[in-house]
Amino acid sequence: MNADRPEDPQRQGLRELLETILVHTEKATSWHDQAARLRGLVNRDGYVPVHARLQIEDLEFLAGARTELLRFAELGLRLLDLHQPRDAGGITSDAAHPILRCRSCMWRWPCPTFRAMSESFGTPRDLPDSLQESA
Repeated sequence: MNADRPEDPQRQGLRELLETILVHTEKATSWHDQAARLRGLVNRDGYVPVHARLQIEDLEFLAGARTELLRFAELGLRLLDLHQPRDAGGITSDAAHPILRCRSCMWRWPCPTFRAMSESFGTPRDLPDSLQESA
């Protein structure tokens, strides 16, 4: 970034939001291990009677988690819409596998943005079973 120009306020705001989500997530206790145990406690009405010791960070995270994750998922989808392959239009010796470039940043496909997202989110086979069914 050019040291003479200040940071774009929208970009800075987005960075701050994502960093806040990351901090809240890191402070909260993971429910991953407890979720498997709690599934066995679902009663006839479809509820789990829970008696848990929660810290203030857990409650703060849970209070905003749905909204924050919805926003994060929307951001991910928008980035995927922007960063997708297109034919670079060049001459190639292998017509079955043309050279592809990202339609947004024009980097060779897969572009750095798509690679970073793929590395961060993993592949569908890396998702928990409950998410694979909806994917």
